[in-house]
Amino acid sequence: MTTTTLAVLVPLLPFLGAVAGLLLGRTAPGFVRPLAVLPALASLVLAVTVAVHQGGGPPIDSHTELTPTGSVPIELGLHIDGFAALVAVLVGVVATCVQIYSTGYLHDDPRYPSYAALVSLFTSAMLLVVYSGDLMVLLVGWEIMGICSYFLVGHYWETPEARAASLKAFLVTKLGDVPFLIGLFALATDAGSFRITRVLGTVASGGLHHPTVVALLLLAGVAGKSALFPLHTWLPDAMAGPTPVSALIHAATMVAAGIYFVARLLPVFQASAAAMVVLAVMAGVTMVGSGLAALAQDDIKRVLAYSTIGQLGYMAGALAVGDRGAAVFHLLAHGAFKALLFLAAGVIIHASGTNSLAAMSRMKDLRTRVPDAFWTMTVALLALAAIPPFSGFFSKEAVLGAAEHVATGHTGQAPGASGWIVLVTGLVTAVLTAAYATRLWLLAFRGQGAEAPDHGRQPVTMTAVLWVLAVPSLAFGLAFGPLPDWFDGRDLTPVLTTSVLGTGLALVGGIVTYGAWRHTAALAARVPLGAVAAHPDADAGRVEAEAIASHEPVYGDIAQAPDPADPGRLLLGPLHRHAAAGFHLDAVYSVLFVRPVQAGATLVRFLDREVVDTYVRAAGALPRWLGTAVRRAQTGNVQTYVSALLAGTVVLVVAALLVATGA
Repeated sequence: MTTTTLAVLVPLLPFLGAVAGLLLGRTAPGFVRPLAVLPALASLVLAVTVAVHQGGGPPIDSHTELTPTGSVPIELGLHIDGFAALVAVLVGVVATCVQIYSTGYLHDDPRYPSYAALVSLFTSAMLLVVYSGDLMVLLVGWEIMGICSYFLVGHYWETPEARAASLKAFLVTKLGDVPFLIGLFALATDAGSFRITRVLGTVASGGLHHPTVVALLLLAGVAGKSALFPLHTWLPDAMAGPTPVSALIHAATMVAAGIYFVARLLPVFQASAAAMVVLAVMAGVTMVGSGLAALAQDDIKRVLAYSTIGQLGYMAGALAVGDRGAAVFHLLAHGAFKALLFLAAGVIIHASGTNSLAAMSRMKDLRTRVPDAFWTMTVALLALAAIPPFSGFFSKEAVLGAAEHVATGHTGQAPGASGWIVLVTGLVTAVLTAAYATRLWLLAFRGQGAEAPDHGRQPVTMTAVLWVLAVPSLAFGLAFGPLPDWFDGRDLTPVLTTSVLGTGLALVGGIVTYGAWRHTAALAARVPLGAVAAHPDADAGRVEAEAIASHEPVYGDIAQAPDPADPGRLLLGPLHRHAAAGFHLDAVYSVLFVRPVQAGATLVRFLDREVVDTYVRAAGALPRWLGTAVRRAQTGNVQTYVSALLAGTVVLVVAALLVATGA
C-alpha cells in the first residue's frame, strides 16, 4: 500500500469500528470489546507506519475534489507533515490505552457498547482533524468531536451533574465555533480555497486582507475547543463523565485540537501582531488562573482538569511567541503524562467504589491499596511539575526558552510583549504547578481522611496501561534532540537560564507546599475535626483557639469534613474560597449572558402568549361569531324565507321612494 492509502485508513478504521459496534452492540455483545480495541490498535500501527514513511521529511499531500461548488472548492485532502504524523501517533496510543482500560473500568456498565463506539468515533474525528488538508473537512472532524463529547460526558445521564456538564460543554464550545466558522469562510475567501497549503501560500504572499479580524475569529473557536480563557469553564465540569473519557479528552483529542489547529495555521496568526499579543494574554491568564484554582480543588479529577487548562496555556504561550515546535513538543509530552494521571485517578476512583468522583479529603492509605497507581502517578506528577529528567521538564523548558528568546529580542517571530507575558506567567505557573502536584500527591497517598471500603485488586487491563504510559512520561523528553527534524528545525535544547529558574521555582513550590502540609497536619492533631469542618476558610490558629474554648464536637462521619491537613487552604488564605469556585466566572457569565437571555425569553413568551395569541384568538373568534349569527338565520322554513324576502322588498321600495321624494 502507498503511504496515502495507509493514511486514509488511519481515521477510517476507528470509524468503521464505531459503526460496527453500534450495529452489533445489542445483537452480538461478545464482539463489542474486540471491535473497540482492535480498530484503535490497528489505527495506531498504521499511524506509526505513516510516521516512519514521512520521517520528518517533506509533507505528504494528496487532494481530490469532493463536489463542484461553483465558487470555493471543497476537497478531500491529506496534508501530513512531521508534527501531524507524531500527533496522530499520540492519538492512537492514548485511544488504544483508553479502550483497553475501559474494558475493565466499565466492565459491568450496561451502556458500554455505545460508550465504546462513541470513543472510536471520537478517535476517528481527531485523526481526521490531524491529517486533513482541507479546512472544511477539518471542520467536520472538529464538530464530530463536539457531539461525541456531549454524549460521553453525559454517559451517567442519571445524575444531574452529568446532564448539566454535557450540555455546558456542548454550548460553550459551540459559542466559540460560530465565530470560528466565520473566520474559516473569511480565510477561504481571501485564499480562494479551503486547502491549507493554498491558505498558507496566500498568507506568505500578503494576500490576507484582514489578518487581525480573521485571527481573532479563529481564536474564539480555539478558546472554546482547547479550554482557554475565557471559554475554559466547561472543562472542570466535564469531569462528571467516565474517567477514561476524561483521559481521552484531556490528553489526545478535543482540547488538543485547538492547539494543533493554531500550530498548523500559525502563519495566519503571525500576520497580526495584535492577535499574537491577544493569544499571549489568553495563555497567561489561563496558566495563572488555572494554577490557583487547581490548588483549591478537592476532587482529584477537577485538580487534573485545571492542570490540563494550565498546560494548554503553556502550549498557547509557545504559539504566541511563534514556536510551534515547542508547542507540539509539550502537547506530545503532556498527552502521555496527563493520560497517565487520569487513568491512575480512575484506578483510585475504582478502588473507592464510585463512578466518577473522588474527594482527596476522604482518601487514606492508598499507597498500599493501589501500588500501581501510586508509583505511576508519582512519575506523572513529577513530569507535570517539570522536574528533570522527566518529560515535562524538557517540553515545558522548550516553551520558556522560546519565550525568553522573544522577550530578549533574539528572534522576531512574535512581538516582544508576547515574550514577556508568556515568560513571566509561565514562571509563576511553574511554582503553582509544582504546588498543586505536591498537594495532590500528599492528600491522595498520605492523607488522613476516611478509609473507603476495599474493593479488591484492579483488573490487569487497567494497571498494565499505567505502566505503558509511564515510559513516555519518564523518557519522552529526551527526544528533544531529533524532534526538530520533525518540526521547523528550531533547537529544543533546554536553555540554562530558564532551566535554572523554572526548576528552582518548581522546587520552591513543592517544598513550601510540603511544609504547609506538615504544619496543617500538626495543627489538625490538636484541633477537633468538627471545628475545622465548621470553619474551613478560617485562620488555622483562630480555629484552634475557638475550638478549644468552645469544645466543639467531632463530626460523627469523618468523610463529611474536609481534610484538616489541606495545605491549599493555608497557602491561598482568603483567596481559597474564590479559587475553589473558579473565581466565580460562571456566576459572572450567568449575570452577563444567562440571565439576560432568560429575561428575553420570558419577554418573548409573554408577547407570544398574551399579545400574539390574543390577536390570533380574536381573528378566529370574529368569523365564528358571524357564522353563529348567519347559522341562526338558516332555519329551513320556506315561509320564513318568503316573509324575509317580502320584508326586504318593502324596505327597498320605501327607501327608493324616500330617495325619489328627496330628489
